[in-house]
Order: sequence, then structure tokens, then C-alpha cells
Amino acid sequence: MAGPDPFLAPAADLAVMLAVPADDVQLLAALRAASARFRGQVRHPVSLVTDDTTVLDGSGRALLQLPAAPVVAIHSVRVDGVELEGVRVRRQAGLLLHPGGCWDEWSEVEVRWDHGHAPVPADVAEAVIDQARTIYRTDPAIQQITTGTESVSFAATAAVGITEQWRAAVEAHRLNRGDDA
Repeated sequence: MAGPDPFLAPAADLAVMLAVPADDVQLLAALRAASARFRGQVRHPVSLVTDDTTVLDGSGRALLQLPAAPVVAIHSVRVDGVELEGVRVRRQAGLLLHPGGCWDEWSEVEVRWDHGHAPVPADVAEAVIDQARTIYRTDPAIQQITTGTESVSFAATAAVGITEQWRAAVEAHRLNRGDDA
């Protein structure tokens, strides 16, 4: 299996905004953290994953929800070890339709498939860069700095807060909705 790229946005784009080299360790850590945070909120990798194998329990219904979207390709579907032909897929929603009625509730369904985006959608990359920039510039250990008569306080939300842009990108790409973008 070829897993997802660890970053949902190019390090070079963030480097330009921060005026640091693209291989800066702190920049890469911030970008990795923002990418992981986004993936956690949408509950799937977002970027392309090839030759993935997922094992699911049957749903007792005609539709079976895959744990990521969009679906790029279905290589095989096995139900209790037996290859199943004729499975239909709703690619953007990540749904499989059983060709013979319903997925037996007590069955084990193994799907070998490719899923995700290549390239990562622009709205996701932009939101991740914005979040990574905030993470890069915030030292969560500092609560207050006082110099002479000036005092600056940092709230914990500075490191974990979200923008409207972030919220919209998460909403558009979260699991169980497929890719609404």
C-alpha cells in the first residue's frame, strides 16, 4: 500500500509566507501537525492512497459506507473470502452497492481500493497552510510576555483555534459526506 503524503500542502508555499527555507524543521513540524489535525477532523487521509485494503462488517443494507472518499478505483471486493462481482460504487460519497440486495450483517467485507485526491484540493491546502502558519508562530508554552509597560498574553486558542476557511474546508471534505467541493 502506498500511503498518503504526510503533508496536505506544499512546504514551499508555507516557506514563502514565513520567509524561511522549505526544509526548516519547525516549518515541517507545523505543516505535519496541521495536516494531521485536518485529517483527524475529516476522518480520512484526503490525499491519494493506492492499493489500500479495508475490512468492514456487513451493514445488513444495500449500501456499505467506505471509510474514505473519493473512491478512485475498486480492485476487488471479497465477502467472507469469496470474490464478489458486480459491485457498484458511488465514488464521491464512498458508497458500495451490493449487486444482489444487501451486505449480510454478519459478513466480513474486504475491499482492495484506491482513494483520495491527487492533487489535494486547493481549499484543503490553503486551510492547512493557514493553520500551519499559526502553529509555526505560536509557542503554546508562553502564556504572557511583559516588557516594560507593555504586556501581551497568548490564549491556548491561538494554537488550536480555527478560521472560517478551515471550518468550510472540513465541512466540505468530512467523512460520510464524500467530497462536496
